Amino acid sequence: MPSLYLIPVPLGDTPIDHVLPRHNRDVILSLSHFIVENVRSARRFLKRVEPSIDIDSLTFYELNGHTPAAAIDGFLEPLRAGLSMGVISEAGCPAVADPGADVVRIAQQQGFKVVPLVGPCSMVLAIMASGFNGQSFAFHGYLPTDGGERRSRLKALDSRAYTEDQTQLFIETPYRNLRMLADILASCRPATRLCIAAGLTCPNEFAVTRTIAEWRRAPQPPIDKVPCIFLLYKA
Repeated sequence: MPSLYLIPVPLGDTPIDHVLPRHNRDVILSLSHFIVENVRSARRFLKRVEPSIDIDSLTFYELNGHTPAAAIDGFLEPLRAGLSMGVISEAGCPAVADPGADVVRIAQQQGFKVVPLVGPCSMVLAIMASGFNGQSFAFHGYLPTDGGERRSRLKALDSRAYTEDQTQLFIETPYRNLRMLADILASCRPATRLCIAAGLTCPNEFAVTRTIAEWRRAPQPPIDKVPCIFLLYKA
């Protein structure tokens, strides 16, 4: 039975063999059709997996925020023809905070086998490194860009960490990380704990947990323009 394989991608320039099992390479080399977030970066990733791969013999379907919803179903034609396919995101695990979820939903509705492969997920790695509640957590993606709305949302997440005993996770565009940190420090109660996890699995990875009060006194962390996850949890 043909399968839709969800293929994780390293976070940053981490060596492939540090974060992906050999089985992933074997699966990739068995496929000729890929649904990808960006063709250029997908081709580069496949060359990292196996330098001798014949890239020009492969077929790519680009799925991102600009892809018309009506086009997604057509991407699965190879599956209907009996050929397995792969889904590749820009980084981390496809279909997690990623447009790949749309094609997975259609594949599930149409009865195709969906196979998630093992690989790095920054959200899970951040929870592991935080010391926070790993049994109840919520990922909120990007918070509002408007400063007032963002600070209001942060206060609500701070309260939710206490009322629901739940870890709150969110992200920001890397070049706005320091602005986000400033809003967190201005919006959350001093005793709340904040974990900042940046550049995970990369040589410069940074994962530190402190209270808001401690972060206010600490030097500015090295998170400018680095992929980063912020986590809040109760005192």
